[in-house]
Amino acid sequence: MTDNFPQETLIEKRVTYTLEVNEKFFMIENVPARVCEETGESFFSPETVERIQQMIGGQEKPKRVIETPVYEFSTSL
Repeated sequence: MTDNFPQETLIEKRVTYTLEVNEKFFMIENVPARVCEETGESFFSPETVERIQQMIGGQEKPKRVIETPVYEFSTSL
């Protein structure tokens, strides 16, 4: 029996993970992930997800803080 679905190729990479919680944005750099070469989708181990949650929910001091501009997208020009 053969699959008619293409084989996903996952490669180990370090990615930047972004998250919004209560109107605050968080960026975590150098997160280990398995990334699909075809789609670019990142997959994280349960241990990695738990560590991200600890970083965001805890009182860990960030490496740095950046300012980000916010724009409102309007369909009427």
